[in-house]
Amino acid sequence: MRSSFRRAVLWCTAALAVLSACGDAKSTAASGPYGDLVAKYVPKVEKATGLTFKTPPTVERRSTDEVRAFLEKEFNTSLPPLELEGASRAYKLLGLLPDTMDLRRFMLKLLGEQVIGYYDPSTKVLYVVSDTSAGRAALVEVTVAHELVHALQDQYVPLDSIQKSRDDNDRLTAAQSVMEGQATYEQMSSMLGGDMAVRMPGGWDRVREMIRENQTAMPVFASAPMLLQESLLFPYLSGAEFMRRFKDAKTGRAPWEPLPASTEQVLHYEKYAAGERPLRVEMPPLLMGTKVYENNLGEFETRLFLFQALQDLGTSARSAAGWGGDRFVVANLAGGAGITWVTVWDTPIDAGEFRDAAQRAAQRRLGVPGTGGAEQKRYEAMGRVIEISAVTVQGKAAIIWTDVPAGSGTRLIDAAKLRLTEK
Repeated sequence: MRSSFRRAVLWCTAALAVLSACGDAKSTAASGPYGDLVAKYVPKVEKATGLTFKTPPTVERRSTDEVRAFLEKEFNTSLPPLELEGASRAYKLLGLLPDTMDLRRFMLKLLGEQVIGYYDPSTKVLYVVSDTSAGRAALVEVTVAHELVHALQDQYVPLDSIQKSRDDNDRLTAAQSVMEGQATYEQMSSMLGGDMAVRMPGGWDRVREMIRENQTAMPVFASAPMLLQESLLFPYLSGAEFMRRFKDAKTGRAPWEPLPASTEQVLHYEKYAAGERPLRVEMPPLLMGTKVYENNLGEFETRLFLFQALQDLGTSARSAAGWGGDRFVVANLAGGAGITWVTVWDTPIDAGEFRDAAQRAAQRRLGVPGTGGAEQKRYEAMGRVIEISAVTVQGKAAIIWTDVPAGSGTRLIDAAKLRLTEK
């Protein structure tokens, strides 16, 4: 899921009561809105990250309506209608979103439910809602501490340009996971006064549970499809876990030197540490139809794709673990929308494991057994045709998943013209 969706949804945590209680006494108030909180957390954040503010952070108040209006504008800018429609259609074709969902309307409802505050890298200002109702006021301290980390990051790495990356969803998600993961980890460490795993009862597992429990207690979020829930949580949960392992490794450098190139590297820290790079899949021109949208999923969303169909976390994680790169293209065909999705795998065994899981997913989706052999199977029912083919691309084992309207050809691309490059 495009990380612009996640950028629009602001973070808060069920650990608030514990975290607030663990903080030290407030330091002398600084000038400006929430000056006491800024003065309290600037030195804590600097100590936790090992970085210092080059310029003092700026904080401004905004009404809930002003913040919501701004973020809606940012949402629309980040995801223009045609791009949002293309992404929505892709996830619907992959079975990750309901066919009837109005994604824009739902995301704006979700945005309205969770607005608390945000750091805007274009203005270099941390905005916090001025709503003083009991529920919102209690979250201000968490918000200020978290967004101060983003303000500090922005003085060392170009957050704005990272957020504007458009054609590599997986890489953008990985980069945002480091930014949000560091902000989550260091904000919580700052509020606890030390290592979360040591100071939080139940350790890191309990932290993860509390963040997830807090989000699912929100009505709109709780009603969201699995894809949206997990995509919104991933940068905070898996990103913070990445940061925990990064800090344990004591590399002596910042986590963006370099940024992970894929969600695979976020999920498997050892691959990031070893410098294992994913592959970029370059798609050839379509053989039929008109291209609507093109992007990738990455290991994380490949895992979600399998879980949506199989409802088996272990199988989904194992079958996605050998991911090496992917790319999909959505096309308008004579009979309707179709998609072809190319996944490249580390080994033939990894490709075979994914192929078997994908075949089970197709059978569950359409409710019919496949025809053909192990290297290519076809499923046809409910007005759709899904074809799963095993191919080789530049010596790498690859699987092509194609889903088209009944009556359409399934050869949307020439697999011989696929190209791989290292990211």
